[in-house]
Amino acid sequence: MKTKPRKLKRLPHAGKRLPKGDNGGIELLLIHSVEDLGHQGDVVQVRPGFAYNYLIPQGMATLATDHHKRMVDKHRTKLQALEKVHQSNLRKKATEISKQSITIEANATEDGHLYGSVGATEIVAALKKVDIQLKIDQIRLEGVLKELGLYTVKFRLSNDVDGELKVWVVPTVGSDDK
Repeated sequence: MKTKPRKLKRLPHAGKRLPKGDNGGIELLLIHSVEDLGHQGDVVQVRPGFAYNYLIPQGMATLATDHHKRMVDKHRTKLQALEKVHQSNLRKKATEISKQSITIEANATEDGHLYGSVGATEIVAALKKVDIQLKIDQIRLEGVLKELGLYTVKFRLSNDVDGELKVWVVPTVGSDDK
């Protein structure tokens, strides 16, 4: 019995040489703003692996052809207006999240030291319970929380939008072993 060979999925840039920039990197046009790289509509130079394996497959960038550059220049004001609205919405969301205070229960000693620790994963799970969607990498902890108490935790929604959130770490109800 013969099996059919599987057809490989070809990427849109397969077989083509990507345009190189002045510094030897691959020149790409950002479709979406990318943290620590650039804003939507910017032409950036990145290493080939970052372009092939992340930016292009994720739909965050496209080839920086002359046609694409002209189109972006033509629509730059519209893009800036859309980005301004997006940033405004993120600021409103950050304000709403900053008004929240979440409580996380954890097992602790009588001295208030946690047996484990509270990290970004637990904070994201607690936020999800109150219908706030954040990703783990948006939580900015300076270290894990290892004691009971009130903490101010920073979060980042975009390059320009940060906020703070109150997190209460309390002992688990019924944790007394007496």
